[in-house]
Order: sequence, then structure tokens, then C-alpha cells
Amino acid sequence: MDEQQLQFFKELLEERLVELRREAESTVAGMTDDKENLPDPTDRAALESDRNFLLRIRDRERKLMSKIEEALERIADGSFGICESCGEEIGIDRLKARPVTTQCIECKKKQEAGEKIRSI
Repeated sequence: MDEQQLQFFKELLEERLVELRREAESTVAGMTDDKENLPDPTDRAALESDRNFLLRIRDRERKLMSKIEEALERIADGSFGICESCGEEIGIDRLKARPVTTQCIECKKKQEAGEKIRSI
């Protein structure tokens, strides 16, 4: 992978990380500033349900943030775009679709097939 491609992915990942952090801060601010006193139990339940759903989304995003930070470390150490299973280059199209990936498409297919067999 050339320097221009690495720079593209670095900028893409950094932008996504900033966006995720901004959303997390907004969620925290929204939950701490929220002074709604809902006397109706149904309204309170709906609000709690919405908050729980939002927190599950933010938890998934937190995990994605960790993967993004790991991908940025791989860019820095020169291992970005190399499959951790077979050592071959990961295709650019795959990296564009999922820049945090650590496996080429063939190794990922094998892994998922193995997981499917084990779950049966």
C-alpha cells in the first residue's frame, strides 16, 4: 500500500473517531441535562427504553472506537492492510468497506465458516 492510500485511510479513521467522540459527548450531555419529570408511568417507561437503546448503540460505538484506534496504530507501525491470519495484503475495496478489518476476505470467510460449524 502506498503512502497516499495510507494517508486516505488515516484521515478517514481519524474523522470517524472524532465523529464518534462527538456523539458520545452529546449523549452524555443530553442525559445529564435532561430534567424531564414525567408523571405518567408510560412516558417514563418509553423514555427509559429510548435511553437504554441509545446506550446500547453508544456501547457498540465505543467498541468501534477501540478498533479505530487499533487501526491507526497499525498505520503507524506499518502493519495496516496486512491480514493477521495469512500475511497477505487486504484488498483496498475491503478496507474501504471496513477500514478496521484485520483479515482479508478469504480468511474472514474461513473464520465465519468455522464459527458456523461450531455453533451447530
